[in-house]
Amino acid sequence: MRIYMFKSDAQTELRAFAGDPAGSKLPRQFAPWHVTGVIGPDNVPPYRLSRDDIEKAIDDHGFQLWRKRPETKAG
Repeated sequence: MRIYMFKSDAQTELRAFAGDPAGSKLPRQFAPWHVTGVIGPDNVPPYRLSRDDIEKAIDDHGFQLWRKRPETKAG
């Protein structure tokens, strides 16, 4: 399965995985969504997230949401 990665404009730390490039099943309350990348069938998702969990959520709900931690500034 190809997994498409998205970023919400409504909540900048909110990200999502979806099974289609349009993100047609992503929650509208966090739209607009923008594609930020694609994970090929043989590639590992970022941030040590479980590919099996992502694929199951996509199969069950059409997407999986996650939050990116804010980057800390080196001081």
